[in-house]
Amino acid sequence: MSIDESIGKSPGLVKSLGNLDALALGFGAMIGFGWVVLTGGWLSNAGTMGAMLAMLVGGGIMAVVGLTYAELTAAMPKAGGEHNFILRALGARPSFIGSWAITGGYVTIVAFEAVALPRTVEYIFPGMSQIPLWTVAGFEVNLTWALVGVLAAVLITWINIRGVKQAGVLQTFVVLFLLAIGALLIFGSFSGGEVQNMQPLFTPGISGFFAVLVAVPFLFIGFDVIPQSAEEVNIPAKQIGKLVVVSVIMATLWYVMVVLTTASAMPAGELAGADIATADAFGAMFNSDLMAKVLIAGGIAGILTSWNSLLLGASRLVYSLARSGMLPSWFGQLHPKYSTPANALLFIGGISVLAPFFGAEMLGWLVDSGAPSIIVAYFLVSVTFLVLRKREPQMDRPLRVGGNNNGGVIIGWVSVLLTAALFSLYMPGMPASLSWEPWAIFGVWWLLGAAFYFKVPAGIKPGEDAEHRVLEVVRRHRK
Repeated sequence: MSIDESIGKSPGLVKSLGNLDALALGFGAMIGFGWVVLTGGWLSNAGTMGAMLAMLVGGGIMAVVGLTYAELTAAMPKAGGEHNFILRALGARPSFIGSWAITGGYVTIVAFEAVALPRTVEYIFPGMSQIPLWTVAGFEVNLTWALVGVLAAVLITWINIRGVKQAGVLQTFVVLFLLAIGALLIFGSFSGGEVQNMQPLFTPGISGFFAVLVAVPFLFIGFDVIPQSAEEVNIPAKQIGKLVVVSVIMATLWYVMVVLTTASAMPAGELAGADIATADAFGAMFNSDLMAKVLIAGGIAGILTSWNSLLLGASRLVYSLARSGMLPSWFGQLHPKYSTPANALLFIGGISVLAPFFGAEMLGWLVDSGAPSIIVAYFLVSVTFLVLRKREPQMDRPLRVGGNNNGGVIIGWVSVLLTAALFSLYMPGMPASLSWEPWAIFGVWWLLGAAFYFKVPAGIKPGEDAEHRVLEVVRRHRK
């Protein structure tokens, strides 16, 4: 079905996801690979309690943002999430900015997972890197190494094209395996960990705390996948909104657990020198190299859950932008048999196919480059929440956060201030400012977006029918 055919009609997405499927998508998207490779750095930068505090503060910020998402998702359960919220409150061009921002965050993580997978598999099979191609930032890219990521990208894209139910089943199964790994981490910490290994609890100064905190948008992005798939969830709208907040709480608990269990396993000096700190710590808990490889299997599970969820979410955003006439109609076409946004999936899947050829140094750059875009989207959604509370007080809100008085408005303002403050941490001169490579990736994404932004009709006023009015203008221009 083309975008022109979808004007005024159902987009044809299939409602096939239940409660567990939606929760697995949101939680699984947040629990990617970062907890496996980044935990050692968190502990070195901030100390055990400093890293845990950063996770709690970051989880609290995301929970506040998640509350605004929860209300808006329940009120507007349509594919595209942020796109629909901002379009109704702020108009067409701000909606494009917010949608392009969160899509950029999703795409960087999808690319991250395509690089992280061969990096992880190599821990289990050290001799897999063969046939040198070139060197990127000191890392030698080998063909066999890159092909691991390429083949996984093709497979996950194919599963998503086959249908959201198939993707949901994969997600639920892998999340359950990941939770089993978490239970083993807790058991191993009690049986083989030592409290004295957690020293130092805090590192001097606050720069380490902020260095961990700025990773939070990257680590927690994924609860907003639930709004992206809202048209394909077969549960009440109010329940969809609640799942957003539940998934954030679950992710916060997961990251705190990983920090504490990893810190208890080995002295800080040994963790700092570990190849993959969490895996080495897991092996030390059980005094077994095999168990380290079991943890890596959990890391691979995290890669697959995050990759699967964010590919799904990104494709629905791109599809929604095309459905509104803000991207070429090619992106808005559904698969004739599976009713999935196949072309959007192929576009994002194609980016993930290319990513492994840039080598492992891309991991850090991708983490940092996507975070500012994510925060831009969260800020705009927070503003949207406040605008709709004021402009449309009688709007049907199956889930009204903060009660019927001013509690919700306070939550909205706190979300606006927290997201603005978090964005400022990335600026030059701040304790956790970014290097030039992430800003270069950030700039390339927004230059590409600018090519589409100026084609979005200007002067379209916000409102419930804003999408229809944008489409009418676009259709007239195409004739």
